Amino acid sequence: MRERKSRPFSPRRDSSKPRSGGAKERVKDGGGSPRKGGRDFGRARRGSGDGPVVIYGWHAGKAALDNPARRIRRILATENAARRLTEENVPTKVAPEVVRPEAIARLLSADAVHNGLWIEAEPLDAPDIEDLPSDGVVLVLDQITDPHNVGAILRSAAAFGVKALITTARHSPEATGVLAKSASGALEYVPMVTVQNLARGLAALKDRGFLTVGLDSEGDSDLAALPLSAPLALVLGAEGKGLRQLTRDTCDHVARLDLPGEIKSLNVSNAAALSLYIATTRLRDTR
Repeated sequence: MRERKSRPFSPRRDSSKPRSGGAKERVKDGGGSPRKGGRDFGRARRGSGDGPVVIYGWHAGKAALDNPARRIRRILATENAARRLTEENVPTKVAPEVVRPEAIARLLSADAVHNGLWIEAEPLDAPDIEDLPSDGVVLVLDQITDPHNVGAILRSAAAFGVKALITTARHSPEATGVLAKSASGALEYVPMVTVQNLARGLAALKDRGFLTVGLDSEGDSDLAALPLSAPLALVLGAEGKGLRQLTRDTCDHVARLDLPGEIKSLNVSNAAALSLYIATTRLRDTR
């Protein structure tokens, strides 16, 4: 394939930083008390706010192009990546602009691995809590801000058939850039729902019949021994500080992962994968 020069453009740079209200606006214990039947969680955000989503890397990019619900605005591809898209019959939706690798690298951080593919797309629509299926498992993240961790959690969520990932509107990364790359395509398979207030979001899940189980290394019960039922919401807290107190108080149970080794805690993305394995196995065995 012959390389052609790309026309000038001003694409959105990767900005996978957690949203926050700034230094003056530190949210403590969920930002308010749970309100029975409260519905201020509103409509879920669409990925990266109102702006476009940046997706780079082969697996994340191919999954986005394969997703009929994903509106693609622009594709930058190296000659090799463009050839591979053609050979694998990937539906590009818009014609890729063939560029040199460094043209893509300039749009990303120095350590980003783009595999010759960069996509600008519209955010995906997401359901409200009240629209979630009344079976299976959802994951709830209590202010986990690292996009690498959230992306890895999404990847595990897709592998275990999780129905949705619920995050807070503040103190969580946007569904773009590093998160999308770390998710390795899972962003296209697991709906992301955003709530303004986590305690009220958990109360809304409980109103829908969800059993809510928080995960904490100092939990009262071993998750593997806890009676579980679907629909189930597993709640994970940020590394270091864990679940906030109001989140703990709102959950039906707070459970731990009993580990046989000397280290009793895991990286949050590893804890998510192990918790999902335990929960989905237990739910399958009780059918």
